Amino acid sequence: MHASSTDDRTFSNERLEFLGDAVLGAVISEQLFRDFPAAQEGELTQIKSAVVSRRTLARVSLRLGLARFLVLGKGIAIDDALPPSVLAAAFESILAAVYLDGGLEPARDLIVRLLQDEIKHAAENRHRRNYKSLLQHHGQSVFGVTPTYRVLDEQGPDHSKAFCVAAVIGDRSFAPAWGPSKKSAEQAAARTAYQALTGGRQTDETDETDNGPDSDE
Repeated sequence: MHASSTDDRTFSNERLEFLGDAVLGAVISEQLFRDFPAAQEGELTQIKSAVVSRRTLARVSLRLGLARFLVLGKGIAIDDALPPSVLAAAFESILAAVYLDGGLEPARDLIVRLLQDEIKHAAENRHRRNYKSLLQHHGQSVFGVTPTYRVLDEQGPDHSKAFCVAAVIGDRSFAPAWGPSKKSAEQAAARTAYQALTGGRQTDETDETDNGPDSDE
């Protein structure tokens, strides 16, 4: 029951929204902590902000069809014209109800199941150039192995070296890549490996990586 439909706000969903927001934040924080062991606090915070945003929760709420179950007051639109804040609050209320009824584990299972794609999307957007983070997450979640990087070649004078690095997951070594530093070469190698594993296309973004020690690309 939305607050607009009652004169006594204690009969609305507002208390459930408060609890649901807290449960959601705790579960997503824990999930990100486990999924991205190499990510720093700031990176985790940005991913979490995208996942628990009103826009994201409203989109999930619409997908679940929660709008048709809302009791609304006059002047509140219906269905997909509802404000994102109303739709997001409805989703948070459902999470709180599940938590109160069954405890944390059912609430966690529901949250992860419904938001796992949103987590992946937010992480890929946040780390669209940090392929080392993406490859590490993929390697650990799919293969149970943390990627390593092997320097295969170095060329150029000490003040302007270029490095050739290959990413390795388990006993599989991926195509090497060049970079003007070991760090950038590792990023390039991670991109090559990640795209080989996921079928992704090369991005159009420019970065510090090179295709070879003499490349101008």
